[in-house]
Amino acid sequence: MRIVIVGAGKLGYSIAELLSKEEYDVIVIDQNDEQLEAIRNNLDVLTITANGASPVTMNHPDVRGADILIAVTESDEINMVACMMAKKHNVTYTIARIRDTQFLGEGQEFLKSTFAIDLTLNPDFIMANEIHRIIMMPMALNVEEFANGKVQLIETKIQAHSPLINTPLQDLPIPPSILIGLIFRNHRMLIPHGNDILEPLDNVFFIGDPETLNSYSKKFMQNKAEKVSRVMIIGAGRTGRYLASMLDQQNVEVKIIDTNRERCRLVAEKLDNGIAICGDGTNIDLLTEEGIENADMVVCLTTDDKLNLMLALLAKQLGATKTIVRVNRNEYVDLMEKVGVDIALSTRLLSASEVLAFVRSGGVVSISLLEGAKAEAVEVIVQQGATVAGKPLAKAALPQECLVCACVRDNKAFIPNGDSVLQVGDRAILFTATEHSKKVMTYFQGRP
Repeated sequence: MRIVIVGAGKLGYSIAELLSKEEYDVIVIDQNDEQLEAIRNNLDVLTITANGASPVTMNHPDVRGADILIAVTESDEINMVACMMAKKHNVTYTIARIRDTQFLGEGQEFLKSTFAIDLTLNPDFIMANEIHRIIMMPMALNVEEFANGKVQLIETKIQAHSPLINTPLQDLPIPPSILIGLIFRNHRMLIPHGNDILEPLDNVFFIGDPETLNSYSKKFMQNKAEKVSRVMIIGAGRTGRYLASMLDQQNVEVKIIDTNRERCRLVAEKLDNGIAICGDGTNIDLLTEEGIENADMVVCLTTDDKLNLMLALLAKQLGATKTIVRVNRNEYVDLMEKVGVDIALSTRLLSASEVLAFVRSGGVVSISLLEGAKAEAVEVIVQQGATVAGKPLAKAALPQECLVCACVRDNKAFIPNGDSVLQVGDRAILFTATEHSKKVMTYFQGRP
């Protein structure tokens, strides 16, 4: 499969890195040769220094007739034009980063019909939605939903006082509609078995029925977390404004701080009860005056990774219960969590996971990249002729780096075991190591 990426910025780089690792033929186009140089030096991809929205560029033999074009420049307009030009030069599918809020929801149909865009990405909205899900479940480090909400995934860190440690998993009193599907221990991925045990500081992924999972989660939460009622957001950019509005609609008390008066005005217009404060988020007196010590969650959303780290550590020092930080550089995620940030989320990885699901197709509905893209939670529809269809999972010869941890059939979710038989049309949710994901997907895809 030949994939063209227009835009060699941070998001373009992350997408190119993921796709090249899966051995797709990747071509990256940008007018900035310095950005392309970084890609040439680190990734096995072809680069073209050119205007990605030009019909001349689209007629290049390495671009014309490509399978997918992904336009992720900083300009919505350039991305739209690039997709429109691509379709006129026989590119099969197009993806565009679109930040303009008017194209959310129903506006996506306009983009599809007018500019022939098959998938739109709004990284700021994707990030805000992810943070909102986590805030609504305060014991979780990560929350994902599959099969239209019928299956939920929660990541949590096991503490030394947890009643779940040092007991074989097969002996834990876990409801049958919940499964411990994945463990990260010292940054190593483990597919657990019945005789494995949980250890303090393990990052554990529970998956299953949302209602049961929510009630059972009290037994493994990090602390006696109550429902979040007070959130302070530092940074009123697009992500901050989206998030503040989402929380305000959930009757969460929101205070959002930014030095930019215009941004504060924009967010204030969207809030019914929340407050926008024009000020410096690093000002200790301001933070204290606004009650940061009473905040259940402090979310740091400036565009500077180092500043977000400093703000999160300052918030913890001043008494904030929990911190969430947005990072632009994927390699900072582990570092921030090591030095005391509760949750660090990568904007690029969240958006790249949506692209990856679209590119793989073959029944893949969604992909969630876990632990800095070391592992994946994948929702896939079992295709006609798939290797796993019609036989017990124990006899499907799936790679050991893969675990089918939930299945939805006829709108009903269940936790499968070795005797379970997947049928064509089932939605299977599985964990797999990212490096083996391409091989694993072939077991669920139909044969040509």
